[in-house]
Amino acid sequence: MSEKKVYCEGTTDLVVTRVVDAPVEEVWRAWEQPEVVMQWWAPHGYTTPVAELDFREGGTSLVCMRSPDGEDGCATWHYRNIEPHKRIEFLETFTDRERRPVDPAELGMPDMQAESPTEVTFEPSADGGTRLTYRAQCYTSEVMLQASKAGLEQALDKLEAALKK
Repeated sequence: MSEKKVYCEGTTDLVVTRVVDAPVEEVWRAWEQPEVVMQWWAPHGYTTPVAELDFREGGTSLVCMRSPDGEDGCATWHYRNIEPHKRIEFLETFTDRERRPVDPAELGMPDMQAESPTEVTFEPSADGGTRLTYRAQCYTSEVMLQASKAGLEQALDKLEAALKK
C-alpha cells in the first residue's frame, strides 16, 4: 500500500495510529517473533494460542485468537512487502486452523470481506518511541469497522504491556 491501491470499491479503511513507548526495533520484533505475537494479538479477554509465523516476503503466517468461550478465529497473513523497521504489507484472510479460507458470514460477520489488504508502518517518534499505523482495507459495514477498531485498540494495549515486560 506504499502507493494507494483500491482493492475493494466503495469500502472504508480501518486506520489506527498509536505512539508506543518503545523504540522501533522493539515494536518491529513484536510483529516478527511468534512468542511475542501470542502475548498481544487479540482483544482483552481473548488469547492467541497459535502464531505460526513465516515472516518474509512471500511467506504466510497463521494466527488464531481464542474467545473467552473457547471459539477460535484464525487468519493468514500473506506478506507482500516487508521493509525492515519501516513497513509490513500483507493480505489478511479469514481461515481455519488448516489455513483453508472461511467465509466471514460463517463466523457471524456477514458484512466482512474475506480478504483485507493490510499495511503496518513504523516511524520513530520525537520522544524515542514508535508511531505505529495500522491500515486495513475493505470494510463494508460501519458496525464491523468500529468493532474491528475496538478490538485492534485493545490488542495494541496488550502490545504495549508486552513490551514493558
